[in-house]
Amino acid sequence: MWQPIVGFHRDEHGDWVADLACGHGQHVRHRPPWFNRPWVETEQGRRDMLGTTLWCKRCEDGEPPPEKTPIATGSSA
Repeated sequence: MWQPIVGFHRDEHGDWVADLACGHGQHVRHRPPWFNRPWVETEQGRRDMLGTTLWCKRCEDGEPPPEKTPIATGSSA
């Protein structure tokens, strides 16, 4: 299932992972000649790819997205 890229983060090994709208992540490595993604190496390149779709095998397989840890926000009380 095609899913748009909504952000990026690095994994525990320092490799870039695209955050997909479905909640899954997908590695987007630049390792020629197997993976040719030079755009992932710069902030501007990653920003330019926001909204681009990637095929999500996890969605295709019916895997639910991982549960997110709530982000603490300030209280207005």
